[in-house]
Parts: sequence; structure tokens; C-alpha cells
Amino acid sequence: MRMMNLVSGSSGNSTLVGTERVNVLCDVGVSLKRIEENLNSAGLSGKDIDAILITHEHIDHVNGLGVFMRKYNVPVYATDGTILALGRMKSLGRVDHELFRPFRPGDGIQLKDLEIRSHKIFHDAAEPVCFSFSSVNSKCCIATDLGTTTGELISELQGCDAMLIEANHDVRMLQAGPYPYPLKQRILGDFGHLSNESGGAFIRALLNEHIREIRLGHLSRENNYPELALLTVKQELLGNPYSPDPEDLPIFVAGRENADPMIEF
Repeated sequence: MRMMNLVSGSSGNSTLVGTERVNVLCDVGVSLKRIEENLNSAGLSGKDIDAILITHEHIDHVNGLGVFMRKYNVPVYATDGTILALGRMKSLGRVDHELFRPFRPGDGIQLKDLEIRSHKIFHDAAEPVCFSFSSVNSKCCIATDLGTTTGELISELQGCDAMLIEANHDVRMLQAGPYPYPLKQRILGDFGHLSNESGGAFIRALLNEHIREIRLGHLSRENNYPELALLTVKQELLGNPYSPDPEDLPIFVAGRENADPMIEF
């Protein structure tokens, strides 16, 4: 399997997951031009994408979806609620709705040798999900926009070799920052985003002896810093049973603008 973050942040999100036989994009939250440029850095293009998975309809996850669909005619997998919400978005433009492949949270999707599992999450969107991916003996997950975590989700995401996990904000920066009070409450609530601390606690619950890479994703531009997110998450991982020194763990901050190196596992 292989996984490459193309962009990740409050302004846009997209991740490539694939095998030798299939490539999928999880979300298309930036322009087609940016997606193509970042795919090109790994020797790929939009022509190599076999399917798109959409976690939810917020613009930082679907900004480039309509243009991508019109150019490449790839199937788009999303929940019924998300598809209905997309249909009400004028920014999507005219698309072939026959390309949508609806599923229910918890359903699995098989694309050649890639098994995809959807997982119910709590976020202020129509019917949001996150995804895990498995092929042969490898597994990875993309889990952002979580709002809160549950024991069920932790159980379902166990055993990953690679993971992209949300560390959206520093609580103190958010509370003291310029956002309106209702927006601050939304982000801090159970249907908002994981803080650095809660993201670190989530990672701790998912750690295992064969973890290859952990990427911290969906960082807020206004309420976080990459260095702060990394430091706070590592503090949450002190004394974990797999690597007592968090500095030894393969934790990195996902790129906001440019693609991260491809990881194969």
C-alpha cells in the first residue's frame, strides 16, 4: 500500500491512498490545478485516479470536486446525506450525478485489491465519515474533522501502519483569538474539531508496535502552529507502551500547501 498527503489544513484537504492496482483520493478540497501539481510530484496525474471518497461536504474537502468530476469522470463515493448536501451546493457546478456511489456509514467498499471501510464520525455536517484502508497485511486511516472520538472508532482504527490524524487547534490560541464566540464554541464542541491535546490522546490509543508514520493533519492556520501541534501531541504520548520517548516515534505535520513524501508499507 501507499499513502501520500497532498494537502491538509483548515483551507483544504486531499490524500492519496493506493496499491499497485488502484489509486483513490480522499477528499478534493483544493483546486484541480493544485491537486494535479501535487500528484505530479509523485509521478502521477488525475488520469491515475480510479475513485474519489468524500468525508463530508464542507468546502475545504470538496472545493475542487466538481472540476475534477467534469474532467476525469471518476466515480465519487459518499454517504447519502453528503450527496444530498453536495446537490445543494452551487459551487459544485454541473456534474454527472450518475458518478455518485452512495453508501451508509459503516459500509465497506472494495476497489480491486483495496478494501475501504467507512466509519461514522461526529462533525457538524450532513452525514460525515472517516475512512480506513486495507490491502493484504497493510492498513492506514485518515481521521480528521472528528469533533470527538469514541471507543468504537478507536477499536475500528486499530492496527494501522500509517495514519493521518487531526490536530486542528491549540485551545488557548483559539480562545484568545479573533474568531466570533459562536465559531469558537462550534470548534471546541463535540461536533467540531480535535485539539492538539485530544488528537494526541487519540493517537496514543491507536499506537502499535508496527506503526510506520503518523501525520498530524487539518491544522488551523489561525489557531495553531506546526511546531506547537507536534510538541503538544508528543507530550500526550509520554510514557506510551511502544516508545517511551515520543521523539523516537515517526510523527510529522502534514503539509498545508505541498505534498508530503509518499510512504509505502
